[in-house]
Amino acid sequence: MNPQVTDYINQAPAEQKQLMETLRQLIHDSVAGVTEEFKWSRPVFRAGKDFTYLKTAKAYVTLGFFDFEKLNDEQNRLEGTGKGMRHIKLKSTNDIDSELLREWFKTAAG
Repeated sequence: MNPQVTDYINQAPAEQKQLMETLRQLIHDSVAGVTEEFKWSRPVFRAGKDFTYLKTAKAYVTLGFFDFEKLNDEQNRLEGTGKGMRHIKLKSTNDIDSELLREWFKTAAG
């Protein structure tokens, strides 16, 4: 666990902190050999390459994905217009679809 990522999470409001800790653990549980970096002022997770990131906002946490075109998003949950990245906005741990996110993490990291 990267201390800069831990500091970033610990500085968030309580609900966002819990949400990011849950997501962080889910990422580590889903992808073997995942490492954490702190770049672009946010936690970035990589397994050979960057595949996902977390970012706080006032009312939610953004969970972003690099190489989003690989992801199966039948429910059109991914937002954004960037060339190589998309994200979802999560307001609480109740918004976490663990099964879907595990699949996305594995696919994005692969």
